[in-house]
Amino acid sequence: MKPFHALLAVVLAFSAAGAWAQWQWLDKDGRKVFSDRAPGADIPDKNILKRPAGQRVAPAAPVANAEDPVAPAATAAAPALPASAAKGVGVDKELEAKKKQAADAEAAKKKAEEDRITKAKIENCARAKQAKTTFDSGVRVSRTNAAGEREVMDDAARAAEAKRIQGVIDADCR
Repeated sequence: MKPFHALLAVVLAFSAAGAWAQWQWLDKDGRKVFSDRAPGADIPDKNILKRPAGQRVAPAAPVANAEDPVAPAATAAAPALPASAAKGVGVDKELEAKKKQAADAEAAKKKAEEDRITKAKIENCARAKQAKTTFDSGVRVSRTNAAGEREVMDDAARAAEAKRIQGVIDADCR
């Protein structure tokens, strides 16, 4: 019985492959349509963008020949697309609008971030210049240590802090 179950599973797996078939075409308004079923007869073959594997393409219409009197009549009977549909074939206007809106939002977000960074640099520059003025004045400077006690900075600590402040000025005050 087990080989029968295995064979049944294989047969079912191959028969389900047709259910995964996807069709893609442009409707009469130029919008993309996705479906697991073939489009209707009113959709021209040139508007079908994607077919499931194994689906045959309908034979192309014969090329018009100057010597063939039937060919011009067959060409005239073919439905003509409106100029707006021919112009917008393959372009989903709503999708393009959404892409543009997303790009604009991203650009605005990037601009806001750049403005925030610029403003922070300006503030850092002003603070660093004021601290440099304080250190250059020769006034005794103190700071609070980790234990919460006040310490007066010695010459080595002042030089290190002055060097750090100069680095901030060089980085932010351009």
